[in-house]
Amino acid sequence: MGLSGAATPAFAAGSRHVAPPPAPAVIVRPGDIQYAALASRGYNTRFVATPDEIWLVHSADQVKKAVDQAVGKKQRITVRSGGHCFEDLVDNPDFRLLVDTKEMNRVYFDPDMNAFAVESGATLGQVYAALYQGWGVVLPGGVCPEVGAGGHVAGGGYGPLSRRFGLSVDHLYAVEVVVPGCEGDARVVVATRRPDDPNHDLWWAHTGGGGGNFGIVTKYWFRTPGATGTDPSGLLPKPPARVLKTMVTWQWSELTEANFTRLVMNHGAWHAANSSADSPYAMMHSSFQLFSSMATIVQLDITMDNTLPNTKSLLDAYIAALSAGVSATPKVDSQDLAWLDFALTPSVTYANWTRHKSMGGYMRKPFTQTQVSALYRSLTDPTHTGGGLVYLAAYGGKINTVGSADTAMAQRDSILKIWYASNWPDAARDQSEVDWIRGVREGVHASTGGYPVPNDQQDGLYINYPDVDSRDPKYNTSGVPWSTLYYKDNYPRLQRVKRAYDPRNVFRNPLSIDPA
Repeated sequence: MGLSGAATPAFAAGSRHVAPPPAPAVIVRPGDIQYAALASRGYNTRFVATPDEIWLVHSADQVKKAVDQAVGKKQRITVRSGGHCFEDLVDNPDFRLLVDTKEMNRVYFDPDMNAFAVESGATLGQVYAALYQGWGVVLPGGVCPEVGAGGHVAGGGYGPLSRRFGLSVDHLYAVEVVVPGCEGDARVVVATRRPDDPNHDLWWAHTGGGGGNFGIVTKYWFRTPGATGTDPSGLLPKPPARVLKTMVTWQWSELTEANFTRLVMNHGAWHAANSSADSPYAMMHSSFQLFSSMATIVQLDITMDNTLPNTKSLLDAYIAALSAGVSATPKVDSQDLAWLDFALTPSVTYANWTRHKSMGGYMRKPFTQTQVSALYRSLTDPTHTGGGLVYLAAYGGKINTVGSADTAMAQRDSILKIWYASNWPDAARDQSEVDWIRGVREGVHASTGGYPVPNDQQDGLYINYPDVDSRDPKYNTSGVPWSTLYYKDNYPRLQRVKRAYDPRNVFRNPLSIDPA
């Protein structure tokens, strides 16, 4: 079928918003001109969807019809927003009906909720532009503007303002979800953070329980807890007007194992000492990007509020602390950017290196020297030719002021988020690259069965960096279930929510929550 209906605006400023009538749903099937592009728009080209139908939806009612059909015809159903799932949790041949929400991308102020509404197909870039241009506010979310809000928020939502303002879900007021229910027709449910809301548990499950577990999210509403009044500009945080963006680069040719070890150990020690919510560095985000040696460099990407008088001195002190005792000389490049220019900077692409494997988790304390040695061996492995990366993102700050059971996101006292990743261009290298990632993880976390098992140093996995190996005892030899790695003590409550809203397990994937 051809596309029909007028496009809806990405956002509307002002105190009132009148939504245009939704365009009709568009159902695309194999052989239709749009099918190939829609089926293959996922980030990881190792996996390509092959559904019988792709529903391009514009409203919760259209989503409800898709769910009703899937249940009635016994079609496995899944949902895509931005398309950035790293595993085959969406692009899996078992799914026969794919609901695509990318046309549901409005961002507006909802006076009835006294909160900002974000439809689940909106990208983070659309969210940042709408909120800032309309009201001068921000939702703390990811650094990649192309990522869709639907899955990003449901998994927790983290990014360069999170040390200062918390996770995306820390500002979640309500969520609209189409759930299959116990019997009969699907339902459109609005669940809020109000403790007396009969659907409060469904809201809680979407504060880090992962996307596509309980139904299909069609809309989120955001308002910071404690924010009062009806002026929209006071209901979410305000980003800095300008940021100082700094890239610090070291050449692998100068990084002996001793230099590399000292650099990574310095980085961990610094974050252990500077990750409290009252630290002057709470306004800073950094990602330490340890590329494979074939890339010739490692780099530290730093973002700081450039409206403060001491920003430059804090930056210099941070770089000096990491460089202490390291003979390799870093190159430092800084630029002053307007907030929105920074937020909308496109993600770095890997050209045709679009096949991918990764996993990620949390560190409560720095890597030990033994773990850093394992990193060094993997990153300098001469037989590895993929785009390998170990990514250490600054964590803590405001994130760690929330209780581990207050949201489904249980990791609330870490100092670093870790991501092990590799990209490569051709299918012939799939097995060797996947094996390389497994080797990195197994080497670094050798003492805990190859995974960052929650203990006094580590704190499990991040569902938005999914790893299907974690559910396979062949690869997860820790003896700790995958569900504990991702959700810790929150998993039983998530199971109860699953049983209440999707008892027939209509929404399931290789890492989905099992009904209690």
